[in-house]
Amino acid sequence: MSEPRERSGIVAERFAVLNRVARAAADRVFGAGFVLLVLASLVFASLRLLPGDPTSLVLGEQAPESERALLRARLGLDAPLSTQYVKFVAGLATLDLGDSLSRPGVPAFAEVGRALGPTSALAAVAVALGAVGGIAVALLATGPWLARRREWVHRAILAVAATPLVAVAPAVTFLVAVKYRIVPLPGDPESGALGLLFASALLATPLGAQVARIARAALLDQRHAKYLEVARAKGASEFRVFVVHALPVASGPIAVVVASQLGALLGGAVVLERLFERPGLGTLMLNAYASRDIPVLEAAVVAAGGLFILAQAGAAAATAIVDPRGQTT
Repeated sequence: MSEPRERSGIVAERFAVLNRVARAAADRVFGAGFVLLVLASLVFASLRLLPGDPTSLVLGEQAPESERALLRARLGLDAPLSTQYVKFVAGLATLDLGDSLSRPGVPAFAEVGRALGPTSALAAVAVALGAVGGIAVALLATGPWLARRREWVHRAILAVAATPLVAVAPAVTFLVAVKYRIVPLPGDPESGALGLLFASALLATPLGAQVARIARAALLDQRHAKYLEVARAKGASEFRVFVVHALPVASGPIAVVVASQLGALLGGAVVLERLFERPGLGTLMLNAYASRDIPVLEAAVVAAGGLFILAQAGAAAATAIVDPRGQTT
């Protein structure tokens, strides 16, 4: 009799765990959808309250009012604001906000889809470079290789972490891409993989500094642990002691800081694209704003907000995996 009861208790416990996970996932999805809807609604309202007539940008200032009225009717801009909003929300659900005003016949989300590729590549390479570079610097700052200069490395990490990217990127680009021509200009269409690597390295610098700072602190906590002393006693080199034994134990805080910086990294990618005139989501948004291309601007801002929300969800998931103690049961 006790064995069936024990099995039923295990099944009930597993079901309860799955139920809690499902509810937590549903809450996160609902919260993310609500935040995205609020962001999209703010964009919708602000663009329609700004002065200017989008039809004049498509037809020109000299176009007769009759042609403007026809275009306004085709775009739905002559409908009441409430009707426009309902149509806008329905378009969000179906990923159809209409065609670009600057490029008639091209769907707005198709323009965004083309811009997401370069932005995603820039952010992905930057994450890899920032994580690997930050860990390498942290190992130099804690291991025996630079024993006399550890504090200098630590100060350099703090200085880089406190320096805004927009203040450094133009100066570094001028030196290595313009004056000495070591790498091509990041905005050059012919720059290829080397241009992407250089732009990603610039974007990865603040992330690498944050990773180095956290990884250094985590490695210092482990430096005199007993398991490392055992590894040294068995003849392991200092490189093996730190990389093979200490680094996996310290990987938890490193994973958390990388995940938590993803949102800021996406924002930095948008700024960097505009700074170097690289194709991507940032350039698309600013060009759409300048031309008052409302459908493209709405789609681009919503896509950027969605990427940020996904990045924050990934950060929360990584935090839960690394440190489940902070999660509610």
